[in-house]
Amino acid sequence: MTVGSPPRSLKARALRWLAQREYSRSELRRKLLVTARHGVEADAQEDPAAATGFVESAVPAALESRVDALLDWLAARKYLSEERFVESRVLARQQRFGNLRIRRELAEHGLALDAADAERLRQTELQRAKVVWARRFGEPAADAAGRVRQARFLAGRGFSADVIRQLLDRRKPRDED
Repeated sequence: MTVGSPPRSLKARALRWLAQREYSRSELRRKLLVTARHGVEADAQEDPAAATGFVESAVPAALESRVDALLDWLAARKYLSEERFVESRVLARQQRFGNLRIRRELAEHGLALDAADAERLRQTELQRAKVVWARRFGEPAADAAGRVRQARFLAGRGFSADVIRQLLDRRKPRDED
């Protein structure tokens, strides 16, 4: 937006954001409410606490209903799709993260994997963990402390304890077997 140009409507902003990447309904709603809230500067003069940050209760009910109606319009015309959001999030995360992390991120958006996607991820989790492990470490740990460090790294990436155990048990140095 250039200086002196009129502000974009909420609909135009939503369409521009959706053209860049997929959003969940809750994420796009929050973003639109923040944008709309900051567009109403008169409220900040009346309520200094609202000017310090986004307070959802400070958003007028009429504005919330307008944003919800816009989200319904976007969903009806397939601009906003939670199925596409789940698919894009899984594709973006599956090469670097485990199932637990992917599920947690989707849950933050109020979404979940369907049964087929969950099973597909479960079947490939060990292979994905091997790739992540090899990229980071490349060789088995020399001692127990090293294995703990590797396990903690993989757990932080959201891989399940069973997968971590399977992977690191295969990677033990031969003299400890």
